[in-house]
Amino acid sequence: MKTTGNTIFFTGGTSGIGLELARRFRDLGNTVIISGRRKDLLDQLAATDQLEGVLLDVADPDSIATAFADVTARHDVNVLITMAGIMQSENLQDPAHLATSEAIVDINLLGTIRTITTFLPYLQQQADPVVMTVSSGLAFVPLALTPTYNATKAAVHSYTQSLRLQLAGTNLQVIELVPPAVQTNLLDGAAPDPTWMPLDEFADETITLLQQHPDAEEILVDRVHFLRAAERENHYAEVVTALNAGH
Repeated sequence: MKTTGNTIFFTGGTSGIGLELARRFRDLGNTVIISGRRKDLLDQLAATDQLEGVLLDVADPDSIATAFADVTARHDVNVLITMAGIMQSENLQDPAHLATSEAIVDINLLGTIRTITTFLPYLQQQADPVVMTVSSGLAFVPLALTPTYNATKAAVHSYTQSLRLQLAGTNLQVIELVPPAVQTNLLDGAAPDPTWMPLDEFADETITLLQQHPDAEEILVDRVHFLRAAERENHYAEVVTALNAGH
């Protein structure tokens, strides 16, 4: 993926990792369009950050279709980044968790699949097209507190691999961004743990890796390697224990 001269559409992008990466890409000379469910927040970011915003709810197929038609009528989008997602804790012994679980699957997994399905034929007609999905280190080692989130990110990882295999030989590059725990309020909307990776540090390292490895299939900052490689390096049980200590 080239890191300048693109027109990039983010699902999500109004906060956390998505917003910081949108700012970095904008500063590198890309046209960046973010999306979200709150018009007031999109309007605020348009004023403060000069980031164009589009209303989008990835849980709603009609909303995806409308956003796609709107964005592609005004821009030659060549990069799709499926950033929209939610992360909530669950108690699997409480049947009430099911509603939370269904919402996480609908947004994190089905939202990703719906959006890629809508954009894919269009992107394949563009120059230098890219689909970037966003999984998590928790796709590879589970945090017991967030079981459905972990499962959706594992599914996004597998779906991304299948997408890449089916598109082999085409002009479309498929990249998986695999974040570690980053200092955002993604988990239950709560304040982040100060031991997590600082957001600015994550965004900077991600952009550097994209610049250094334009043909990369996965973007792995240093802090996520212990999760990504745990099973391969036969440290899985120890990493599971360490990750879940205190939770």
